[in-house]
Amino acid sequence: MLLNAVALLAIGYALIVVLVVVFQARLVYFPEIGRDVATTPRLVGLDYEGVWLDAGGDVRLHGWYVAHRAPKGVMLLFHGNAGSIALRLDWLRMFHDLGYASFIVDYRGYGRSTGSPTEAGTYEDAKAAWDHLVAARGWAPGDIVLVGESLGGAIAAQLASRVSPRALVVQSTFTSVPDLAAQLYAFLPVRWISRFSYDTAAYLRAVKAPVLIAHSPHDEIVPFSHARRLFEHAHAPKTFVQLAGGHNEGFLFGRREWVEALGRFLDSAANSAATPGPAGARRDRQSPATK
Repeated sequence: MLLNAVALLAIGYALIVVLVVVFQARLVYFPEIGRDVATTPRLVGLDYEGVWLDAGGDVRLHGWYVAHRAPKGVMLLFHGNAGSIALRLDWLRMFHDLGYASFIVDYRGYGRSTGSPTEAGTYEDAKAAWDHLVAARGWAPGDIVLVGESLGGAIAAQLASRVSPRALVVQSTFTSVPDLAAQLYAFLPVRWISRFSYDTAAYLRAVKAPVLIAHSPHDEIVPFSHARRLFEHAHAPKTFVQLAGGHNEGFLFGRREWVEALGRFLDSAANSAATPGPAGARRDRQSPATK
């Protein structure tokens, strides 16, 4: 009887592992959330331009470009793994109020974009958005700030490791998918079976631009320790901002402390880009943590 019980447990565990391997993508991407939300930046008082990008093959990406009369630069935003750009209007309003133009696109398979999401595909989508700003809009790389929330932080960091933005902002992001999964699913051999990496920590080590890491100690999905480790991997100049609330607390964007901290960081990054050191290098400056 005991042997039979052990055998059944072993079979059940093996079945769970197989199911996780087969359906991993469904644990990483949630494009169906908010897909039926019909709204635009006009809901928050912003004029915008709808954009369609070719991202290779039959993939077309849908996005919004929000101009500014006197922009200090342009913010390129990469959203998290759940929902579409329709759920990120507060970001665009915040960027505009800080004096920046903004551009946001849905990854393949999200919102109105075609295709199905993959890790390599999201990186390609990010590069397509960057290329649009540089080639079609005429933005200089040094005027573009990359911003990523949650999964988008890993995507933004990967892009920042390949290009030369003015700055990188990473909010509520994990060090890597295997690191996070090992904590969320401690009973599974996730480091052996994970087909996803999204190694934010490794990408940060290759980023030369100023970096801001923002995270809440009350984040119920991505532990605060991930942010601390990301900050350690980032090069100076770098800033840490401690937020409040849970992982998906929308009120964060209205918190004056967060907006002011972001504004100070952006002003510092703009000054750093405008006043290079010897041989065009950025000044090596590290900002203290902001509580």
